[in-house]
Amino acid sequence: MDVAKILKAAEKDRKKLTAFLQKFDEIVPPDLSEIVEEEDRKMWAHTDCMACANCCKTMTPIFTEEDTARIAAHLGMTPEAFFEQYLEVEEETGSTINKVFPCVFLVDNKCSIYAVRPIDCAEFPHHDKRPFDDYNETFIQNVHRCPATYDLVSRLKERIESEYDF
Repeated sequence: MDVAKILKAAEKDRKKLTAFLQKFDEIVPPDLSEIVEEEDRKMWAHTDCMACANCCKTMTPIFTEEDTARIAAHLGMTPEAFFEQYLEVEEETGSTINKVFPCVFLVDNKCSIYAVRPIDCAEFPHHDKRPFDDYNETFIQNVHRCPATYDLVSRLKERIESEYDF
């Protein structure tokens, strides 16, 4: 998996894939869930997140209070000490996020707190969220950052545009 090559292609295709995803605001194929599941399964057959870890390098999860408490306990810290050392509140959204990039828990493209990672990380890249079209903004934000999302959305675009008047 050539991550740099994929991310370059994703940036190049970003506008057309964004436009494709935005069409779901107006029209949704009746079997979209089944198509997404099939294409997602194909995509995961050749995608290795640990060869990439771009999400951990360029994005931050939103930490819930439960995430903070769970991770702090795992590290033998109080939630307050964990927050002070690693987190901050994003001014424009009020969300609790990492202070720095890449994530301090990323070691050799692996999460050093994988067993207790934030729920946002555990659910990433969110391809299994349903209905899929309700998460367009998430996929639009991730299509140029996540090779898995780029591959999935590219597959969906090709398939849906060939099977439907889309």
